[in-house]
Amino acid sequence: MNLIHHLGGSRSGFSMGALALMISAQSVAGTVTTDGADLIIKTKGGFQVATTDKQFSFQIGGLLQADYGQFDGVYSKNGKAANEAYLRRARLALEGKVYGDWAYEFSIDFADDGTTSWKEASVSYLALDPVTVKVGRFDPDFGLEQAISSKWTTAMERSLLGDLASWVTDHADGMGVQVSGSTEMFYGAAGFNRPKGQEDKNGKNTNTYNVRTVFAPWAEPGNVLHLGVDYAVSDIDKVASNGRIRSRLGVRGTSEDASNGNRVDLAPSVAGAYDGDAAWGLEAAWAQGPLSVQAEYLRRDLTAASSTARNDRKATGYYGQVAYTLTGEPRGYKLDGGKFDRVKPSDKQLGAWELFYRFDHAKVEEQGYLDNRARLHTLGVNWYANDLLKISANYVKTKVDGISNQVGDDSGDAVAVRLQYVF
Repeated sequence: MNLIHHLGGSRSGFSMGALALMISAQSVAGTVTTDGADLIIKTKGGFQVATTDKQFSFQIGGLLQADYGQFDGVYSKNGKAANEAYLRRARLALEGKVYGDWAYEFSIDFADDGTTSWKEASVSYLALDPVTVKVGRFDPDFGLEQAISSKWTTAMERSLLGDLASWVTDHADGMGVQVSGSTEMFYGAAGFNRPKGQEDKNGKNTNTYNVRTVFAPWAEPGNVLHLGVDYAVSDIDKVASNGRIRSRLGVRGTSEDASNGNRVDLAPSVAGAYDGDAAWGLEAAWAQGPLSVQAEYLRRDLTAASSTARNDRKATGYYGQVAYTLTGEPRGYKLDGGKFDRVKPSDKQLGAWELFYRFDHAKVEEQGYLDNRARLHTLGVNWYANDLLKISANYVKTKVDGISNQVGDDSGDAVAVRLQYVF
């Protein structure tokens, strides 16, 4: 109650202050001046201020994704239907440019339990155009779908490939350096990250290294041909890896529901069993008008430590996706970053309507120990009501081999819906 009263008081105070400012502005005529270049202020989708000479800018924005999901079978521990409503993402972001040659980006995720974490905290040097050097906390650049902002992925959840090698695509903590650039029809990025908490007995950290190259001879919305290659390696030999590979099988609610959600192990944990870890991938996409097709392949190789009786572990996966915008708008595309972007509705009253289908396949093998597989079918619809509001609905059907829930289920169904607001 105290928090509610405090927030209520804050809102009331803010409203009164804003009202007083408007009254003052009406009663005292005048002008706003700066000590430098003139300012451009935009309030459509967040708050942006920039100088006309493009040397300085400042932008505040955010993201809210409210989800509801219902699932059964292998998605729940006892196989019975479960459901969960939760905030998938609640994020506040601050970004801009300083003296033309420097850019910054800071974004914070707010969790349901009140905790916060950095999504990104980075500074970039731009003076080496077309090369950009980034330093700080950020996700490594690996794969087409992982490069797309979570706001504008076609499906509500990304494919199984991210689960097969999560260390490649997401560093919730730690620091890194990345060099990237694009020119004509090429984009490339290379970097290393130092994950937090992965240290040997002497306190020496492990590092992960990643390289991504993209060739896109057609690189504009509605006319895209995209081919890419990715490689990443981790020097985990300092601390050894347990080789665990967990997956929500495309349904986030399985981990949000602590009582009955079932997040499966495609490969179980074996403490210190692996001292080599590398992954490589292929990516391809084509788009013509409102139609887009994309596919990716990933392979991860875990090398068994000589001190254990385990064998090398291999994880492979792929997905294929086709999407079509019924109202005719194309998906956006950016060569700088090698990624698809938002669908912008041409009619702000009707919005843009998009249908899609995706098939995922994943396999984890270790001779003499396991041969587990998962197959997912995802069918969905997205309504881009306007530039800020997006509503999604997904149906997911899965079948697994070699793994099950507590009552032996090896298949399941799920339905999820999302309300997204971006500002």
